[in-house]
Amino acid sequence: MDNQTIFAIIGYIASIILAISLLMKSLIRLRVLNGIGALIYLIYGILIEAYPVAVLNGIIFFIDLFFLVQMLQRRDYFTLMSVEPGSAYLNYFIQFHNLDIQKFFPNFNYQAQQNDLIYFVLRNTIPAGLVIIRQEDNHGEIILDYALKDYRDFKIGGLIFNENAKVLLDHGIKYLTVVSKVPSHIRYLHQVGFTEDQGEKLIKELNPKIIRDKSI
Repeated sequence: MDNQTIFAIIGYIASIILAISLLMKSLIRLRVLNGIGALIYLIYGILIEAYPVAVLNGIIFFIDLFFLVQMLQRRDYFTLMSVEPGSAYLNYFIQFHNLDIQKFFPNFNYQAQQNDLIYFVLRNTIPAGLVIIRQEDNHGEIILDYALKDYRDFKIGGLIFNENAKVLLDHGIKYLTVVSKVPSHIRYLHQVGFTEDQGEKLIKELNPKIIRDKSI
């Protein structure tokens, strides 16, 4: 295989990585893949002596690196805010995000009940997610565990299921269950401590550990 063929393959690899990066919903993954693609293109530009290509992709690489460092170093504060089942803002939030909610909870059609525990997850006072738990004695059934697209990197459900589990324990809830058929949601549930129970049901026993106003 001659050098020109090798150089062409490197260029194709860089192009594919850059294209894949644009498909990423996660900003962190987008920056990582875009930076890797730009770095490979930088090398490609040097190898074929196309220095404007190398300079442009060198700039892109350092821009990606700069913003990636900013994202990883930023300290965000996540807190919980409880609301009543009949909250007007709750109803508006669900209605506004309903199409996206259906991707993860396709059978979700909320009918408020008095035994519902409802928490907005706030990121620096801005709503980042919503958790609805229906309590039956010491059991909490997760009706909804939804994070807005921009905040799905943060696994914000862990804030209530782990760091602030005492909030639920104070209501007498000792374990949580949730039914999910969505692979990405199931992976997320495993990451925050759920395990398979029966059929499509997952279960988690609560740990009475609490860390309020935890920075993530």
